[in-house]
Amino acid sequence: MSHRIEHVPEHNRFEILVDDKVAAYAEYTEHHGVRDFDHTVTETEFRGQGLAGALVAAALDTTRAEGLKIRTSCSYVDAYVAKHPEYQDLVA
Repeated sequence: MSHRIEHVPEHNRFEILVDDKVAAYAEYTEHHGVRDFDHTVTETEFRGQGLAGALVAAALDTTRAEGLKIRTSCSYVDAYVAKHPEYQDLVA
């Protein structure tokens, strides 16, 4: 099973695709240099495979590279950041 992660800025979200099917996505809103991750969904058939974690890590890495800060309105992203202190510097 191959996967890739894409940033889809026109839809304000990051997606992880498995064999060209969207397996999970993390949506955000962006205001004044802060990207608020407010909703993360993993499709039922793809749960339990670590895809959401990979997706959120890539989304946070991209956000850092773009020089933005984050808010974590989504409970999954909030828990992920709490468990991965290397992302604490991104929190606005």
